[in-house]
Amino acid sequence: MKGIIDRFEGDIAVIEIDGETKDYDKSILPKNADVGDVVEIDGNKVKVLKGETDKLRKEIEVLMEDVWED
Repeated sequence: MKGIIDRFEGDIAVIEIDGETKDYDKSILPKNADVGDVVEIDGNKVKVLKGETDKLRKEIEVLMEDVWED
Protein backbone atom coordinates (compact mmCIF):
# COMPACT_ATOMS: atom_id res chain seq x y z
CA MET A 1 0.00 0.00 0.00
CA LYS A 2 1.11 3.57 -0.58
CA GLY A 3 1.00 6.55 1.72
CA ILE A 4 2.54 9.95 2.43
CA ILE A 5 4.59 10.73 5.51
CA ASP A 6 2.57 13.36 7.36
CA ARG A 7 4.82 13.96 10.35
CA PHE A 8 7.13 12.46 12.93
CA GLU A 9 6.22 12.32 16.61
CA GLY A 10 9.28 11.08 18.50
CA ASP A 11 9.87 7.49 17.39
CA ILE A 12 6.56 7.36 15.48
CA ALA A 13 6.01 8.15 11.80
CA VAL A 14 2.45 9.27 11.04
CA ILE A 15 1.58 8.20 7.49
CA GLU A 16 -1.54 9.18 5.59
CA ILE A 17 -3.07 6.30 3.67
CA ASP A 18 -6.30 6.80 1.71
CA GLY A 19 -7.19 9.91 3.71
CA GLU A 20 -6.60 8.34 7.13
CA THR A 21 -3.46 8.43 9.27
CA LYS A 22 -1.71 5.42 10.74
CA ASP A 23 1.22 5.29 13.14
CA TYR A 24 4.33 3.28 12.28
CA ASP A 25 7.54 2.80 14.17
CA LYS A 26 10.02 5.25 12.66
CA SER A 27 12.72 2.56 12.71
CA ILE A 28 11.12 0.71 9.76
CA LEU A 29 11.52 3.74 7.49
CA PRO A 30 14.68 4.34 5.46
CA LYS A 31 17.06 6.82 7.12
CA ASN A 32 16.50 9.34 4.29
CA ALA A 33 12.68 9.34 4.68
CA ASP A 34 11.24 12.82 5.22
CA VAL A 35 7.88 14.52 5.72
CA GLY A 36 5.99 14.65 2.41
CA ASP A 37 7.64 11.56 0.94
CA VAL A 38 5.46 9.05 -0.86
CA VAL A 39 6.18 5.61 0.56
CA GLU A 40 5.26 2.04 -0.25
CA ILE A 41 4.52 -0.11 2.80
CA ASP A 42 4.80 -3.89 2.62
CA GLY A 43 4.50 -5.35 6.10
CA ASN A 44 7.52 -4.06 8.02
CA LYS A 45 9.30 -2.88 4.87
CA VAL A 46 8.94 0.73 3.79
CA LYS A 47 10.41 2.15 0.59
CA VAL A 48 10.51 5.83 -0.42
CA LEU A 49 9.14 6.27 -3.95
CA LYS A 50 11.37 9.13 -5.11
CA GLY A 51 9.75 9.54 -8.54
CA GLU A 52 6.25 9.77 -7.07
CA THR A 53 7.47 12.10 -4.30
CA ASP A 54 9.04 14.45 -6.86
CA LYS A 55 5.87 14.38 -8.99
CA LEU A 56 3.66 15.17 -5.97
CA ARG A 57 5.91 18.06 -4.88
CA LYS A 58 5.75 19.57 -8.39
CA GLU A 59 1.95 19.26 -8.44
CA ILE A 60 1.73 21.01 -5.06
CA GLU A 61 4.11 23.74 -6.25
CA VAL A 62 1.90 24.44 -9.28
CA LEU A 63 -1.21 24.57 -7.09
CA MET A 64 0.48 26.97 -4.68
CA GLU A 65 1.51 29.24 -7.56
CA ASP A 66 -2.11 29.30 -8.74
CA VAL A 67 -3.33 30.20 -5.25
CA TRP A 68 -0.87 33.07 -4.81
CA GLU A 69 -1.32 34.61 -8.27
CA ASP A 70 -3.11 37.97 -8.30
